[in-house]
Amino acid sequence: MDLAQIIKKLKTNASKKNIEGMARFGIDTSNAIGVSMPVVRKIAREIGKDHSLALQLWDSGIHEARILASIVGEPNKVSEKQFEKWVADFNSWDVCDQCCGNLLDKTPFAWKKAVEFTSRKKEFVKRTGFVLMATLSVHDKEADDKKFERFFPLIKKHATDERNFVKKAVNWALRQIGKRNIALNKKAITAAKEIIKIDSKAAHWIATDALRELQGEAVQKRLA
Repeated sequence: MDLAQIIKKLKTNASKKNIEGMARFGIDTSNAIGVSMPVVRKIAREIGKDHSLALQLWDSGIHEARILASIVGEPNKVSEKQFEKWVADFNSWDVCDQCCGNLLDKTPFAWKKAVEFTSRKKEFVKRTGFVLMATLSVHDKEADDKKFERFFPLIKKHATDERNFVKKAVNWALRQIGKRNIALNKKAITAAKEIIKIDSKAAHWIATDALRELQGEAVQKRLA
């Protein structure tokens, strides 16, 4: 399928009901056409991996086409320039999270950008840094604990960011690192107990929510 055929297929599967559902979950629907994720993933399977097509899909500006681009993209062909460009284009939490988990966390720049982006001011760029920490915790099976331990000071430093999409990503990063293994679980709990002492509503929420899960029976039983 070429770009025109894919866009046509996406539009054929679009619905106003899906748009309304997306909006209820806080997704920016300004460039969305209303295609469900199962349909997007089905189309991605039909396409297979295609770097050139991924670039075209991204440049279309269509919300669902950009998520599709992250699935069919090839991590080893992503340049640092492309990485930066796509992240700068993020305007919705779901595009950010899908791109990180489907593609960006598998590129050679993932670990570096996870750190760099935490100091950026733009909300979704900063969110990307912490989402990368979370998705790397899940997907990079070979990384040693020390690589994740370096994230704790950044999580603590930015736990006072009151912006919704940043604080939720900071919380996600803390929880995912703490669910990786028992050693990191203990360190994440320690970090959360330090964060909860900070005089900040965001920090208190981040830490309280993280402790609830990390100290919970389900997580402790799985890691034991």
